[in-house]
Amino acid sequence: MISDGSFRLDGKLALVTGASRGIGYFLAKELAGRGAHVIAVARTVGGLEELDDEITAAGGTATLVPLDLTDMSAIDRLGGSIHERWGKLDVLVANAGVLGTISPIGHVEAKVFDKLMNINVSSVWRLIRTTDPLLKLSDAGRAILLSSGAAHSARAYWGPYAASKAAVEALGRSWADETRQTRLRVNSVNPGATRTAMRAQAVPGEDPETLPTPAEVAAKIVLLADPALDATGKIYDVRADKLLSYNNPS
Repeated sequence: MISDGSFRLDGKLALVTGASRGIGYFLAKELAGRGAHVIAVARTVGGLEELDDEITAAGGTATLVPLDLTDMSAIDRLGGSIHERWGKLDVLVANAGVLGTISPIGHVEAKVFDKLMNINVSSVWRLIRTTDPLLKLSDAGRAILLSSGAAHSARAYWGPYAASKAAVEALGRSWADETRQTRLRVNSVNPGATRTAMRAQAVPGEDPETLPTPAEVAAKIVLLADPALDATGKIYDVRADKLLSYNNPS
C-alpha cells in the first residue's frame, strides 16, 4: 500500500482531465468525495454534467471545463484562470488520452499519429507547464500522470500508443527530478487493463467482466493524492499495488 487511504482533501483543489468517462470520471468522484473541489476537464459536456450531478448529490463540488485538449492555447489559459480564481492548485491528474490505431507502425496514418501525440504527449506537457507554478504554491502539490504497461512492453502493433506513454513517463521523471527539493510530488500510473471503452476498442474479443472496473482502479490511484505521500519520480502499478522505481519497472 502507498497510503492507508484515510486522508482528506478538504480545502484542496484538484484538476482532472478526461473526466467525462472511464478512470478520469471516477477519479474526479474519488477526489470530490475526500473533500476536494474538482475542476473537471473533458470534451464531452454530457459526461461532465452527469459527473457534476453525482458529485453534487454526494455533497461535493466541481467546476466543469469543456475543453478539447488539442486546443493548446486553451490549456495555456487554464493555468491563468485557475490562478486568478483560486491562487493555487493542489492535485493535477493528467488522465485524458486516446488509443489511436492498433496496427503495424508503417500503416498508421500521419493524421492519426499526430492527433495521438498531440493529445497524449503535447497536451500533458502544456498541462505541466501551465500548472507547475500553481502546484508549487500548494503545501502538498501532487501530480498524477496516467501511463500504461504498453510503455514498457512495446508490443507489436502498439507502437504509437506505447511511444506516447513512454514519453509521458519521461516527462514525469524529469519533472519529478526538477522539483525534488520542493513540496511537489510527481508520479506516473500504470492502471493495467481496465473495463473501459478504450480497452474494448483495443481488445474487442476480451470479456470485460474479467477486468477491474474504472471505479475500482480509481480508488487505488487516488492514494497518490495523499498529502503525506513522500515518493516522487515513481510509477505506481495498480495491479501490484506498488510504487516502482524506474530501474526496476517490472
